[in-house]
This record gives sequence, C-alpha cells and structure tokens, in this order.
Amino acid sequence: MDAAYIIGASTVFATILGPVLAVQAQKYLEGRRSLKQQKMNIFSTLMATRASRTSMSHVQALNMIDLAFNGGSNSNRRKTETDVLDAWRDYLDNLNSPINEHNAVRWQERSNEMLIVLLSAMASDLGLRYDRVLLRSGAYIPKGHVDLEGEQQALRQLALKVLSGEQALSMSVVDLPVNPEFAEAQISLHTGLVKALSGEGSLSVRLEMPPAPIPPVPNSDSDDIPPAKDQ
Repeated sequence: MDAAYIIGASTVFATILGPVLAVQAQKYLEGRRSLKQQKMNIFSTLMATRASRTSMSHVQALNMIDLAFNGGSNSNRRKTETDVLDAWRDYLDNLNSPINEHNAVRWQERSNEMLIVLLSAMASDLGLRYDRVLLRSGAYIPKGHVDLEGEQQALRQLALKVLSGEQALSMSVVDLPVNPEFAEAQISLHTGLVKALSGEGSLSVRLEMPPAPIPPVPNSDSDDIPPAKDQ
C-alpha cells in the first residue's frame, strides 16, 4: 500500500469523521458545563440558605444532590462526587432520625456539623476554596427572622393541639359592656324576689273587678219587641 493511498484514505476519513467528532466533543463539553452549572446552583442555594434550613429552596437543593453529583449520564463518578454523596447520605440519615426532648440538642449539633461537611465536599468537587470555619460561622440571619420562624412554629403546634382536642382553648373574660341602670334594676328585682320568697318581705297584689258586661241592644226589626200601645 503506497503512501498516496494512505494519505487519501486518511483525508476521506478525516473529512467524514471530523465534523461528527467535533459535534460529539461539543456536546460532551456542553454537558460538562451544564452539569457543573447545576452543581453550582445547588451549592449556591445551600450556602445562601444554610441559616434557614426549613425554607423550601434549601430542601429542594438538598433533594437535587443525588442527581447532580452522580457522575453525569455515563455514571463515571469522580471521587469528589462520591465524597459529596457520602456526606449527603450521612446528613440525610440524621435528618430523618427521630427527635425528642432528650436528644434535640445533640441532634442539632450533629446536623450543623454534617451540613458543614457536605458543603465542604461540594466546594472541593467544584474547585472552590472554603474552609470549615468560614462555612460554620459565616452564615447570617436576622434575629427577627429567627423569632418569627419560632413563633410561627409554636403557633402551628398550638393550633394543631387545639383542633385535635388535645388541648383546650383557654378564655378569660375581663369586662363586658353593661348598662348601669339595667344592672341596678336587675339587682333590685333579684333582691325583692329573694325577700318575698323567704318570708322577709311581701309582694303587693292588686285585684281589679272586670267591668260589667253591656247588655245587647234589641233589634227594632225583631218579632220579640211588643207593639206600642195606642194612646
């Protein structure tokens, strides 16, 4: 096989396969960029809401971790992505563990530390530099937001207890609008009835005779009327 044939065949293959390979390479690069952007969006959301972990955006970002850090469509997972998934599963396991008055403080401490580990692993996968001290103490949330969230949570719990019958709704009547004259008349009436019924007082009784009935007027056309006498 001479050199001219080899060169010609190579030129043909390059002409045919070149555009195809270029398109595939472009798609691969676009896929990698899209995946990295998705990871960055999740990381940015978690960073922005790490002081408000009950917000819907924080929860949605957590639930997207398995999709974005799973190695892409080829499932060619990198070690840094595996570290992120391991940290997320540990954090998820702690979030789903039962909480009571005895372990609430410890549960909160573990949640805080596990979230920092998760964010640190995500930063490493994205090639970002974030130390754990900054991740732990760099979050800010106004005290008013904390108080409002706590009050709303307490209000929801109280409403559920009242509506379920577990707790009664306490009521205290401080004052009612009263007509002083009407109130005095009621007191006088009650006092008089008590004295009368107990024998200490008396009731005034007045008897009135009904008026005498008016006799009916006789009808002039009636046959019962005697005829007038002649003078």
